[in-house]
Amino acid sequence: MEHSDREETGSAPGRMPLNAGDTGYGSVPGPGLSGGEVASESAPLLIPVPEPEPVQQWQPMSKQQLEVAAGGAGWRKVRCYLVLLFWLAWVAMLATSIAIVVMSPRPVATPLRWWQKSLFYQLQPDLFTEGQAEESGGVNALCEQLPYLRSLGIGALILEGLFDKGVSPFNVTATGERSSTLAQIQHLLAESNKAGLKVVLDFCQLDLLGPQDVAGNADEPSNTVLHALRFWLEQGVDGFAICDTDAAYSEKTLLEWRGVFKEFSNKEEEERIVVVKQTQDILSPLNNITLVDVVMKSILPSSPHLLSAKEVAVAIETSLQTREEDIWPSWTIGGKASHDLKKLLLVLMMTLPGSPAVQYDEDIDQTQNVSLKAGSSHGEMNEPSDTHTDKKKAKHLAVALFTSLSRSRAREEALLYGSFTFLPFNSSTDSSSNSTLPSPPSLAVLAYLRSWGCVHFLILLNVGPEVHALDPAWAPSIPKAGVFVSSTGMDRLGAMTLDTLELQPHEAIVIKLFEAGSYS
Repeated sequence: MEHSDREETGSAPGRMPLNAGDTGYGSVPGPGLSGGEVASESAPLLIPVPEPEPVQQWQPMSKQQLEVAAGGAGWRKVRCYLVLLFWLAWVAMLATSIAIVVMSPRPVATPLRWWQKSLFYQLQPDLFTEGQAEESGGVNALCEQLPYLRSLGIGALILEGLFDKGVSPFNVTATGERSSTLAQIQHLLAESNKAGLKVVLDFCQLDLLGPQDVAGNADEPSNTVLHALRFWLEQGVDGFAICDTDAAYSEKTLLEWRGVFKEFSNKEEEERIVVVKQTQDILSPLNNITLVDVVMKSILPSSPHLLSAKEVAVAIETSLQTREEDIWPSWTIGGKASHDLKKLLLVLMMTLPGSPAVQYDEDIDQTQNVSLKAGSSHGEMNEPSDTHTDKKKAKHLAVALFTSLSRSRAREEALLYGSFTFLPFNSSTDSSSNSTLPSPPSLAVLAYLRSWGCVHFLILLNVGPEVHALDPAWAPSIPKAGVFVSSTGMDRLGAMTLDTLELQPHEAIVIKLFEAGSYS
């Protein structure tokens, strides 16, 4: 019995139990096992890794799901309100912008008459004398130039000296030699109208009141004069020029002339004008200033000698500061200046308010250019070829400058009817010195501004023989950047800044200014 008990318990001394491998040395029960025999036999050799859960694929949301996610039907109302608010704000900004544009001050362009837009060209055609006719071809040569003059931008001709050779403008029934001269004038008028050029006859310093009796009373002069006016108007004349010292410069005479003009002024472009040449320092006033359309003024005073640079500068400044606003001016040179200032004075006339009246210039005369080309092609022995080349180049530059100024004036509103501002000028002379201090104001340098809205044209004139640089503190209110429009040397192109600009001797420059970052 005892033996059987020991076998059952397996604890007899000196003997190793059968399951010693499961609980003895080096035995480590597996996880989750009790170390028994059943557990030892059923334990896996490798512990399996749990598989990842399957990823749910993306699927678009249904309408019901979107409504739930967006907050339901209330979210639709919010979006409608936001869209309505956006459009209301947009309409409000548009209305505000329109109101600002409408209410903001802006320049109003006054319609200009044909003489206010035209460039006048003064001719003294001695072509009607026999000697001059043989050299230049007479009136036929002038008629051939008319399309060329029109291409330069000239809009009207002022024919001077036609009636100081014994030919009266009122003797319209002349015979013999006078009849031939009258026929030439009529031919010139007809060809001018074909070329699109207006014509103004110069009656300055002519006896327009006719013969007078012993008592000094005119013998019905108005009938003869008015008959002659009708005759010339029928021939295509667009106006008449008189002097302020003529007897015809009176309200009575001009009222009679206006009555005749109305008969031929059916359209605005056909309107006839009266031009008064101002020969005195002060123009005699008329109670009715509308009787005169244009007052022609001289920039330089008459002088038997050439004016110095300082005298020219003083005359220009005086003309710029004594302008009258109630009459339409037409500027001409008048006095004598050196050849170096010829181009500068042309730039001045073409950029001043009013209608420029340019005197005959052989540099832009087509017949002169043709004769120059013919002479150079034949190789004249009297002058070297370099002289011909220089003359040809000078004439080419003169035509280029004239064309540039006339076209700029025709297309730029600021140069046509823009405001005028005379600018005080301080300059510093560039004499290869290191001094940066500005010198006292110099009358040799003048400047003015032509403005229309936000567009500004700056005209700089260096009348003196020295190089001048602009003072950086000069005219701080105007823009500093701009582009060159034209210059007397026709050698300035592209963008520029006033801080680095230097004026060459006897140079005039036209600059179109613009604000920083603007290219209007």
